Amino acid sequence: MTSSLIRGRPRRATARIRVRIARAVLGGLVGAGWLVFPVMTVGDRGPVPVDPAGPVASAAAAPHDGTSTTDLVMPLVALGAAGALAGYGYVRRTRRARTRTTPGMVSAAPPVPTSQETERQARAALVLADDCVRGSEEELGFVEELFGQEAVAPFAHALQAARTELSAAFAIWRRYEEGVPGDEGARRQALVGVIGRCAEAGRRLDAEAAALDRLRGLEQDAGAALEIAEGRFRGLTARTAAAQTTAEELHRRYAPAAGAPVTGYVEQAKDRLVFATSRLNEARQAADSGDGAAAARQLRAAEGAVAQAGVLVGGVERLSARLREAAALVPAALTGGEAEIAEARKGGGRTALTAGELNARLARADGVLAAVRSELTGGPYDPLDALRRIAGAVERLEAGRSGVVQAGALLVARSAVGGAEDFVAVHRGAVGAQARARLAQAGRALGSGADDEADALARQARELAEQDVRAHGNPYASAGGFTAGLAGAVLGGILLTEEPDGGPPTSFGGPSTRARHHLP
Repeated sequence: MTSSLIRGRPRRATARIRVRIARAVLGGLVGAGWLVFPVMTVGDRGPVPVDPAGPVASAAAAPHDGTSTTDLVMPLVALGAAGALAGYGYVRRTRRARTRTTPGMVSAAPPVPTSQETERQARAALVLADDCVRGSEEELGFVEELFGQEAVAPFAHALQAARTELSAAFAIWRRYEEGVPGDEGARRQALVGVIGRCAEAGRRLDAEAAALDRLRGLEQDAGAALEIAEGRFRGLTARTAAAQTTAEELHRRYAPAAGAPVTGYVEQAKDRLVFATSRLNEARQAADSGDGAAAARQLRAAEGAVAQAGVLVGGVERLSARLREAAALVPAALTGGEAEIAEARKGGGRTALTAGELNARLARADGVLAAVRSELTGGPYDPLDALRRIAGAVERLEAGRSGVVQAGALLVARSAVGGAEDFVAVHRGAVGAQARARLAQAGRALGSGADDEADALARQARELAEQDVRAHGNPYASAGGFTAGLAGAVLGGILLTEEPDGGPPTSFGGPSTRARHHLP
């Protein structure tokens, strides 16, 4: 909408131009009149008495042409004044046109976004790209189960390419958070690089979305896909009941901190399955009535819920297995840790510490191992935390670690990274860029063998993600009836909250295609 101020300017400018033109024309007419008037009056002189002139007068008299120099002076002055006024007005109009910045006269350059705005765009791009990758992975699992690995190879390749771009974007962002590069222009360029990498990740997924839909053919016949989803649903229903028993056993057998990472997971899995039940029923009804679009929409929502229920139940199962493995490894890790301490005390290690620093760290390591031994006989404890402390105490000696201590550190790192990954996957509707970036860095550290760093980063990522979830809230928290489980589906990013019923389900694809199963 054009403001009244902008609309008023052309009218005033037009009025002033008209006035100047009128003045110039009037001046020109006056000048022309002065020039023409003497010519018009030459032949109209009336008879006047003429005194007879003498011979001398007649001979000396000059012939008269009807005008004189004096007659031409005033018209020329008037014409010059009119021309000067017209020229002055033209010059003013030209200068004003060159400097004018009103819309429609000179197009202004687009404003350059501030550093804060570019950073906000980079954060949003990271979250969106990560959501697209995670959602695409969920659907591709169901497609592969039905059509086989060879049929989904092109889509798996696109997904891997998108992961690579996203990983590079997270790496650039992490360096940016650490203050690298330091130059302001280079930092802005780094953010542009993050946004570009995320856009490329989304583009790779968008390019394959239509082909995947053609392969699945859900709108023509969703029967086979429904059977796959319903089969997974039935298997998860039995696993969820077993996971409930497993979670209770964790609380009895270990310290409260040991089972804390999966607290509430069984309840959330049941919530996802309740949501999946309603959506599978609606998908079956739509398929039977020939409404292929509705069947595809409801089936994709059900598949997302089933996939996340599997993540939640699997998280309980994996934690239980890792705690058992850690508990079996703790005694051997204590022995290995004591051997490393004895070697460092004898000076056989390759440590670069001074004698005072080494003695202080040896004393601390002795204390850590003594505390762990006391916990073994003192009742329920956290085996993973015990391994973490043993590995950390030996690492501080800077003399290397034995094989069993290293194995313990690797188990701890894998457990931390896996737990953080599960949490972000089932709460991605609320988790921000910072937690995801820490998690991505933890994965890189784990792959490079930096177990302690991976463990620390994964725990940071989990803490940041939990903070995001607590701060997020949920407008669907009080939903009930036919929308049972809707709050969890929104929190998990299964639905995109773009429509009254919770929005379209997340599908394989990038930003342009992942919400394609929308309401007609």
